[in-house]
Amino acid sequence: MYIYAPFSTKFSEKKEKMKHSLVLIYASISLLFFHSSLSCQLIHQTCKRIADNDPNVSYNFCVMSLESNPMSANASLEELGVISIELALSNATYINWYISNKLLQDKGFDPYAEACLKDCQELYSDAIPKLKNVVDDFKDKDYYKANIELSAAMEASATCEDGYKERKGEVSPLAKEDNIFFQLCAIALAFTNMLH
Repeated sequence: MYIYAPFSTKFSEKKEKMKHSLVLIYASISLLFFHSSLSCQLIHQTCKRIADNDPNVSYNFCVMSLESNPMSANASLEELGVISIELALSNATYINWYISNKLLQDKGFDPYAEACLKDCQELYSDAIPKLKNVVDDFKDKDYYKANIELSAAMEASATCEDGYKERKGEVSPLAKEDNIFFQLCAIALAFTNMLH
């Protein structure tokens, strides 16, 4: 019986290369999961710290908000800060649209409620460019300036709600939206304070 040696050697070499390739693939996947796990831990630890230091921020809301962005899975603390600001910016843009839509579609507002909605729309319209500046400030590591502009943008929600409270019995149709925006800004503000 004759066995052709080069074939058996080539087969063994291919088999060995496949083993090495599988080991590399397994190691890469393990490293990816490990890194994602560390990022997930970073989100949970950071949100716990934020919620512990700010009674206006819910831990679960913080985690769900940050994890809603797929980029957060591999993000550093600084990158999570940018993500949090972008979430607040996106939310302010949505609220501004929501108010415009409400004013166009619902004609049943009394003059006071309509004036409040228009004031809120102006507040959120002003918050949007401030938040865009905050993203740039944050990326430039100018956390002091980011903190000031973010604090100013954050006032939109409180000032909006205060307008409705000035008249007894007036109920804000934006209470939920204002609360979400406030929490998103508080989370972003916490990142600027951590990195400052």
